[in-house]
Amino acid sequence: MKGNDKIIEGLNQALTIELTAINQYFIQAKMCKNWGISKLAAKHYEESMGEMKHAEKLIDRILFLEGVPEIARYDVIRVGSDIPEQFTNDLALETKGVQAYNNLISLCAQVKDYGTHELVAPILSDSEEHVDWLETQLHLIQTLGLPKFLLLQSEANA
Repeated sequence: MKGNDKIIEGLNQALTIELTAINQYFIQAKMCKNWGISKLAAKHYEESMGEMKHAEKLIDRILFLEGVPEIARYDVIRVGSDIPEQFTNDLALETKGVQAYNNLISLCAQVKDYGTHELVAPILSDSEEHVDWLETQLHLIQTLGLPKFLLLQSEANA
């Protein structure tokens, strides 16, 4: 089924964000595991795999609409050197994703592409939940202090 070119471009923009997030969260999972911050390592890994599932859905939709998934297109992967920097970088990426999905949903309404709307609405919801989680973690770091926060996320507290 031939899809709207603007929808396909919007899907590819979202795919770029998802592919970037997969890699950013995956390396952060490995870094946290290496630092002994096991709970955070598991969370980053879970997020990376979730982004992979989002990317798969976007690729399938682009192909269904007879478009070409732009899998070589990435944003800059920003890997923080510490946990607060990682969370700040992740928050910026997720916020960009929320904006992209909101724009895409608006475009879907304009061109009456309800199939794409139905696909991306739950991904938007996941992204909004991740933004909320990241904001909460940054607030906890500020409230508890970084050492206490890290202790709560470490193997010693598992």
